[in-house]
Amino acid sequence: MIRSTFFTACACGALFLGLVSPAAPEARAAAVYTEDPGAEGDGDLTIGPDYKIDPDLTDKGNPKGKNFEFEMALADSKIFRGDDPTLQPDKKPVRKTRKIFVYVPAEYKDGVKAPILVIQDGPGQLKLVSNALDNLTISKDPNRKLPAFVAIAVENGGNDGKKSERGLEYDTMSDRYARFINDEVLPAVANHPEIKAAYPHFAITDNPWGRATLGCSSGGAAALAMGWFRPDLFRRVIAYSGTFVAQQDEDGPDAAKYPLGAWEYHSGMKLIEKSEKKPLRIFTHVSEKDAGAENSEETHHNWVTAGKRTAAALQAKGYSHRFVFSLGARHCDGRVFQQTLADTLVWVWRGYHAD
Repeated sequence: MIRSTFFTACACGALFLGLVSPAAPEARAAAVYTEDPGAEGDGDLTIGPDYKIDPDLTDKGNPKGKNFEFEMALADSKIFRGDDPTLQPDKKPVRKTRKIFVYVPAEYKDGVKAPILVIQDGPGQLKLVSNALDNLTISKDPNRKLPAFVAIAVENGGNDGKKSERGLEYDTMSDRYARFINDEVLPAVANHPEIKAAYPHFAITDNPWGRATLGCSSGGAAALAMGWFRPDLFRRVIAYSGTFVAQQDEDGPDAAKYPLGAWEYHSGMKLIEKSEKKPLRIFTHVSEKDAGAENSEETHHNWVTAGKRTAAALQAKGYSHRFVFSLGARHCDGRVFQQTLADTLVWVWRGYHAD
């Protein structure tokens, strides 16, 4: 079941062989894409403790794109139906439907295979992202310009933490959430009748370098998992206050393989250090007063420690990576988004060009 409403709103080089279709991830097209984002903006950056909003994240009166909203029933999903045995719906209710929010910027040209940004916990930061698109897709500065990507904000399945649908979707160490987005959400967006009515030739790129993902907290963990487990589908990652801690359900399907959940990226199994380097461009962040800042090592539940270790591991492995540490700020602090998100978007999309 899908219900919808529509309204109008007034470095290093990279190479991949083969493209993956949203509707058929096993399909490969004979194509080669290269980009060279350079090293500008890479490395560590400390900000704060005073914050101000970036003007590029405000409404400057530039031409607006179109907003769409519709719902997807969990019962119709083949991947997240809301009935996993790990869930405790009596204590942590599961949504019957999830909302999908889509913003198509004014600069998008119908018929072009659109790059996309998938946002967890929709609508999340969609308003800031929309303002950035309105302002920076028409920028005259080639070093501060965004491609006309389509923002797709996906509501989680409900509640938070272990034994919840949101936790199952975001904190599971597997490609399950990436497959859900690729196999179910993107086709629903691409074929939605109201989007098709406004853009008859609308299409989503199958170039993984044209697919970014953004999240905060467990949504940030989901963003990294999307790229880590399926770099053939998503290669640009933005994770604020990432939950790179032991928050995966102990009785989940992947618990035996990754017993400490996302903590295994940087500690324990040290997946980043010991795995082959993947074709990813990654932004990470953590705040000085982030969640669990006072927790001991033994808890595997300190976001500050996890964030710093993840950043160090990515840097040591030679990833295209930018890390922001925010002084005086807390978990998923809105002030941090308001100051940094435009810079983050510009950095993560640096080097991208149309297929």
